Parts: sequence; structure tokens; C-alpha cells
Amino acid sequence: MMGKMLLEHLETKNEPIDHVQWYLCNMSNFDEEVTKLFIQFDLDEESQKFLKNCDEKSNYVFTQMAHNVMKGILGYFMSLTTINGILNRGSMFVFSQAQFRQLMNIDETWKADSLLDLGAGDGQVTKMMESHFNKIYVTEQSPSMRWRLRQMNYEVLEIDDWTMKTYDVISCLNLLDRCDKPLSLLEDICKSLNPHGGRLIIAVVLPFSPCVESGSRIIKPSERIALKGKLWEEQVASFVNDVFIPAGFLVESFSKLPYLCEGDMYRDFYVLSDAVFVLRPRL
Repeated sequence: MMGKMLLEHLETKNEPIDHVQWYLCNMSNFDEEVTKLFIQFDLDEESQKFLKNCDEKSNYVFTQMAHNVMKGILGYFMSLTTINGILNRGSMFVFSQAQFRQLMNIDETWKADSLLDLGAGDGQVTKMMESHFNKIYVTEQSPSMRWRLRQMNYEVLEIDDWTMKTYDVISCLNLLDRCDKPLSLLEDICKSLNPHGGRLIIAVVLPFSPCVESGSRIIKPSERIALKGKLWEEQVASFVNDVFIPAGFLVESFSKLPYLCEGDMYRDFYVLSDAVFVLRPRL
């Protein structure tokens, strides 16, 4: 059994990867106004560093085997997010610091008062933004992830309390397809942004496939986002016209980025296609 696992590990490591495709989209599917807002990225130094770290962790085969055993046991009564928090595994990567600055159209010296990162996980993505803010607030449902966020000295807010403040920037990264009421969430975000220049940076995995973790179960959200089209580009256009604009937002910029997750003994990493938008409230 162990020999078979080791062989599978070696085979998957040798699979060719086309990093270029992670960042490409068909611009002909967008109208001229949307095309102007697109930012083309590529695999930069910080992204490569994350992938290298994934490769190194994946090579710890016996650690990965232990994680698989624990995941199988804990999975009967815990969510995958909480299990990952306990095992300190499964960190995510959405954008580098340089990519964040380019999306936000800011330089290294730009500073604002407050950032709220909704559904911050283990805080590794929050770290890419933290240098630009005096105060970092986060929310997270998973108890183990909340503990990890406190270890990073972030102020962890209760799920129902974050709307009592206003923030210069709110990040909602790969949460919209994993929450029960995504439309209500967008409404609350719009109300919670600083009325003088507040912005939302939001990432969504496309094609859109919403579901909600409920303990060890996966259920459907109670609010439905209806998108047009099946292609990445079609759903981007639908998000802009059918979701963000009706919710009271205007798009400042967007891009296509790989949503990377640390892997296991079978794969160094896992990847999905993210659409990342910077939005501002429509005045």
C-alpha cells in the first residue's frame, strides 16, 4: 500500500503544468468598457515561492500520510476547514503583494486605516495585504482557524458583529460561493465600506458552484446567484452586470488569477480559476 502511494506521488509530480493558461482569458467575450478594466498578470516571484513551498511540503510523505489518516477520522464530525486549521495544512494563495497593489492601483507607500478580511482562513492571504493598513480585522467561522488568526495578532470579529464598523477596504476572497446568503453579504459589505473611498476586493471561483459547509455536511445556500453563461468570461460579465451593479457597486479593475491551495501526498498543489475584482460603491 505504501509503495503504491509513493509511486502515485512521483507520477503526479511529473505531470506537465502550463502556468500561462492560469492567467489567460478570451478578451473578445467582453465589451470595450469591461476590457479596459482587465489587468493581465503572470506567475510572479511570490507565486513561484508559494508553489516551491507546496512542492517541499508534498515531499514529506509520512507527514502527508498522517494527515490523511487524521482527516479521515476527524471528517466524521468536523468541517474540512477546521481540520486544516488543526493540522496546519491547506494554506491558500490568491494574489501576491505586487498583484494586490496593481489591482488596487496603489504603490508600496500607500496606507489606509482599516482592512476587514471576511472568511480569512489561516490568514496567509491576509498577510499579502496587511502592510497597507493600520488595523486588521478578520472574520472566520472555523474555531481552529480563528485561533490561528489570533496568533497572527489580527482582531477576530464575531460573524454577526462586523457590520457595526466601517472599513477602508473589505476583502471577500472565495467566500461568496461558500456562504449561505451571498446577496445579503454584498449588501452588508456595501453599507460597511467607508463612504469616502472605501473599496471591496472580491475573488470568486469560476465556473460558479456554490455550496456551504455545515459541520461535516455540504449543503446548498439559501440565497441563489443566477449567472448567465458557462465560460469563465461569460460568468465574469454576468457577475458585473447581474450581481455587482444591482448590488450597488462599480468595477474598478479585474483579473484572472489561479486560486492555489497546498496539496497532499498525491499532488503538490490544487488550482482553480479565480476572477478577482476591485469594486467601489456606486454613489
